[in-house]
Amino acid sequence: MSNAVPALLSPDLAQRLDESGRRFEPQFPMQDWRRGFEAAAYEAALGELAQQPADSLSLYVHVPFCAGRCLYCGCNTTVTHDSTRIDAYLDTLEREMTLIAERIGAHHDVVQVHLAGGTPNYLTEAQLTRLTEMLERRFHLAADTERSIECDPRRASAGQLELLHALGFSIIGFGVQDLDPDVQRAIGRVQSEELIRDVYWMAREIGFDSIAFDLIYGLPLQSESTFNRTIDSVLEVAPDRVACFGYARGTADGPHQHAINVHELPDDAERERLFRNAVARFTASGYAWIGLDTFALETDELAVAQAERRLHRNCVGYTATPSTHLIGLGAGAVGELKGSCVQNHPDLAGWRERVEAGRLPVDRGHRLDQAERRRREAMSHLICNLELPRDMASGCLEEEYRRLSAYVGEGLVEAMPDGLRVTPAGHFFLRELCCEQDAYFHWDRARWHFSHSD
Repeated sequence: MSNAVPALLSPDLAQRLDESGRRFEPQFPMQDWRRGFEAAAYEAALGELAQQPADSLSLYVHVPFCAGRCLYCGCNTTVTHDSTRIDAYLDTLEREMTLIAERIGAHHDVVQVHLAGGTPNYLTEAQLTRLTEMLERRFHLAADTERSIECDPRRASAGQLELLHALGFSIIGFGVQDLDPDVQRAIGRVQSEELIRDVYWMAREIGFDSIAFDLIYGLPLQSESTFNRTIDSVLEVAPDRVACFGYARGTADGPHQHAINVHELPDDAERERLFRNAVARFTASGYAWIGLDTFALETDELAVAQAERRLHRNCVGYTATPSTHLIGLGAGAVGELKGSCVQNHPDLAGWRERVEAGRLPVDRGHRLDQAERRRREAMSHLICNLELPRDMASGCLEEEYRRLSAYVGEGLVEAMPDGLRVTPAGHFFLRELCCEQDAYFHWDRARWHFSHSD
């Protein structure tokens, strides 16, 4: 499907897609999530969860520390060179885990654990071991629990990777971004191609089930030829998954991004060419294009799950191991349970103050009503599996279904006996086709949008 050349948009359709995005106003503004959700509501949701021990869990642990700040970064992270600060963070994180475990019990099967940041592998081996043991003591992690971690390849060593594998981590992701030396200097993240290749093969030989690379398009000094060379190098080692994100400039939350020269950024047309070329290169090399921005080898479980129309997405990303609920742990961590989307206080001091006072550190959230939940499920299925079954759209989603049907004549959607399916051309406009779900897109990647320090 995704190998097809995208359709050329008529000027009328291009304008309609553009205007639909500009006109849209979320059902509830993002700031209302902060004002309309109290810690007591989170407490109640955890209490409901305790009454349903058969419900499964995913755990997202946020580690907000880095050795240095990359200039493109929009993550909730703090630069520190004091390991005792990380130890203190783990002390508070352990208290937060205790607060959660006391409220939900230890009966829920944990099907997925994901460590992100920041830079989780900035932790020492002792700290990584301690963090894993903290999770295992308070939650029911089984031998088949999927454990994944995001890593900076510059911080990875053979010993560290062996430890992570021994601790049960089977999926590992490395931040590659771009391999061109000029681009790397422009974004403040220098790492040689040889380093990336060495770290990849160490992880492969150690036995990780799945290895992922993150790439970013739209960076300063990036061109089609330089990005092609990066893709060539990535294809040479063939990681199981590749996420290809667009650089999002957000100087209001990340003033360090002012250090990137805006005059060196590709224009919108060049950005579009960079991404379309990435799609063509990866899909021609045995990768399936998953959802919005992810590529997976056709044998990878994400690609298999999408082919079987059972792929899911949470605030961690795409997954073939869905759980009933996701609990976020740590400063700025996001979660979703019992119909409520929540985020912990992103500021380290604010998060710590609440936890040490014995309170849940929730900072904002929103409890979805039944109509919102159905809408979210339907749009999530569309984002993951490129289809909207008719039965998922019945009742309160008739207007969304009608709007999506309007693109059949444009070649972006095709009508099926049991619903609508996104065409190969429409895949390039998946975000625009789901633009009425914009509030959820922002929440979906909430951990990328808040940059606070101690």
